Amino acid sequence: MYREGDRLIPHHLHSEEDGDEEGRVDVRTLRCLHLGSPFQPGVSHQPPTSLIPTFTTNLEVTMATSAVPSDNLPTYKLVVVGDGGVGKSALTIQFFQKIFVPDYDPTIEDSYLKHTEIDGQWAILDVLDTAGQEEFSAMREQYMRTGDGFLIVFSVTDKASFEHVDRFHQLILRVKDREAFPMVLVANKVDLVHLRKVTTDQGQEMAAKHNITYIETSAKDPPMNVDKAFHELVRVIRQQVPERNQKKKKKMKWRAERSTGSHRFHCAIL
Repeated sequence: MYREGDRLIPHHLHSEEDGDEEGRVDVRTLRCLHLGSPFQPGVSHQPPTSLIPTFTTNLEVTMATSAVPSDNLPTYKLVVVGDGGVGKSALTIQFFQKIFVPDYDPTIEDSYLKHTEIDGQWAILDVLDTAGQEEFSAMREQYMRTGDGFLIVFSVTDKASFEHVDRFHQLILRVKDREAFPMVLVANKVDLVHLRKVTTDQGQEMAAKHNITYIETSAKDPPMNVDKAFHELVRVIRQQVPERNQKKKKKMKWRAERSTGSHRFHCAIL
């Protein structure tokens, strides 16, 4: 890992295979520019300036002036999970860099940081692109503990990846010790119509079964619903945060009433 100012650049970005003669950029060239701190539990990321990073294929980072608030912004830690080869990295890179990477290079764990405006509210998205291979399954519980929300991705061309959605959903709830948690079910690679093995109805039924949002996507240019998937997850998180806070306030009020004696119990002698 090499440090370059405030950017942490993985060693594979210094490979000589950054591009071929046709100008196509190798997947390793595009993966994982860490801006600020890496994905860590309990760490609050604060924007150092009012500048938004814009990524380019030659790894130069240009800064464009924007009206990003200088005050502390909420940080949402989003985790992208699913089987290997379903397009998790392609979706993440398309969302952050607006580039489609056709080559499959198995991910271990990559994190990305981005300032974005959703429904008129600015936020920092701290996105973790995770490994789908079974040999890295031991890492899953660790990153699931830190996530505020999850994109569960499957490929419509891979029936097994769809069948494994249940497993990811159950694992998230078990790690979080919750009956429900912010998630979005993402059906990826819908551009491959001739290879499709999972129908829209099947995807919607799976989402309804778990009471989560369903979105169909394609990371291939022109992309389909890529931004929408990440933004929708933030909306779900924002919706559930006030509900959790309201429950906490009620619980604290009840405890305060008990401690002051204002909450009285009445007994009847029968």
